[in-house]
Amino acid sequence: MSAPTLARPAPAVDGERVSGLRILLYALLVFFAILFLVPLYVGLTTSFKGTAEVANSNIWAPPTAPTLENYQLAWDVLHTSFLNSIYLSIPAVLISAILGSLNGYVLSKWQFRGSNLIFALILFGMFIPYQAILIPLVQFLQTVNIYGSIPGLILVHVIYGIPITTLIFRNYYIDVPTELIESGTIDGAGFFGIYRYIVFPISVPAFVVVLIWQFTAVWNEFLFAVSITSDPTVQPITVALAGLGSSTAGTNFGMQMAGSLLTALPTLLVYIFLSRYFIRGLLAGSVKG
Repeated sequence: MSAPTLARPAPAVDGERVSGLRILLYALLVFFAILFLVPLYVGLTTSFKGTAEVANSNIWAPPTAPTLENYQLAWDVLHTSFLNSIYLSIPAVLISAILGSLNGYVLSKWQFRGSNLIFALILFGMFIPYQAILIPLVQFLQTVNIYGSIPGLILVHVIYGIPITTLIFRNYYIDVPTELIESGTIDGAGFFGIYRYIVFPISVPAFVVVLIWQFTAVWNEFLFAVSITSDPTVQPITVALAGLGSSTAGTNFGMQMAGSLLTALPTLLVYIFLSRYFIRGLLAGSVKG
């Protein structure tokens, strides 16, 4: 009787293949990250160069004598519009978030006849291009006497923000146990009582997602801002930045780059400090279909 033969270990071909694919994936990620960061690098280095150095040096070269003069010049031009964007963004974002939360609460936990149709009609607003309603929008704002003002812009962004905020909150509240709502009604709480004491406290993840999303959209929006406001004293920073590149700065590319970075700074800081909460909100079910 012959002795049993020992099984040979399987070749590590699969392991090597997986390792090679992983290396290739990381290489591609690094490559695309570099492509994405190249404009940021050029803008950042240019913003610290003087006018003469920008004209005579390679755009890839770091500044030989870094200066903050460009930022001072850009801030002198943009600071009023920067504050206008803050006055615009904060109320527009908060109001649209609260209205979207109430809509999502109603459409997910207080089902009634025609609620699905109303939800579909609200979502339809997401697909209406800005250009299609620009003329009637301007006429309406002129009729109610808020055309060319920050309150007019706030109203526009609140209305255009309701569809996406309603969608996010409704999909988030669907996962909230109905028993919580029923327990509130048993305890005698009404519609707003249940929302205030039960629904609102557990809505933090969805609110984080909505606030970040809406703040980015409102802060970076240009078409409504340039169409509704003509007075430089009430124009948001995106309009002022366009003017900075076309007339005020002329060929001072360092000043233009500094202005661009100042404009992008608030949204950049929001994502830097709140990105982990944003991801948690997404994973909590706020964008599930």
